[in-house]
Amino acid sequence: MAEFSWVPRSPLEHALAVGAYGARDAKPGISLTEIRNFDLVQVMARRGKGAELASAAEARVGMAAPDVPKAVSASDATLIWSGPDQFLVLSKGRKHAIDTLSQAFTQSASLSDQSHARVLISVSGAKARTMLAKLSSIDLHPAAFPIGTAAATSIDHTSVNLWRGNDRPDGQAVFNLLVFATFAESLWHTMLDASAEYGVDIGHSEEVE
Repeated sequence: MAEFSWVPRSPLEHALAVGAYGARDAKPGISLTEIRNFDLVQVMARRGKGAELASAAEARVGMAAPDVPKAVSASDATLIWSGPDQFLVLSKGRKHAIDTLSQAFTQSASLSDQSHARVLISVSGAKARTMLAKLSSIDLHPAAFPIGTAAATSIDHTSVNLWRGNDRPDGQAVFNLLVFATFAESLWHTMLDASAEYGVDIGHSEEVE
């Protein structure tokens, strides 16, 4: 009889090797970090319920859901625009997991648990923007893509939800992207190849930027 394990595993388990990668002549220009063990719920307004959904989101999470391509954060959750009258709720610790959110949005929205269907990757460092420019048509200049800006776009032909988080303590920009788990390993290798010339620090973390 075959044995099965239900222990959750990262789709990047075999691809992510913690440590240094690429050029090492100078300080690494990029940090690639997989964020693990998060809750992610897709919330989509039912027909004609956009205003009701917005009110329910503010009552439940304590902030208005973004109605333009933005990501907004409270102390325990980030709401990420993913299309007209829809957004993603990213959180930790099950406080905003689907079983609790379904009660708040039962009259206004349809929900889908994406916690194990997506991979969350944080890209930061002095060369983060330069690397992403190789793979995306989005203008990531600070004037065009300031902190909190989000986009439903593609990175090297792979669909992602991309948003700019708060800058690191050293002032470097942080870009977060959610990718479907089935495409995560391919995109990871693509980003490694695009980052190699700048030097990369690879890791994983439990903390959402």
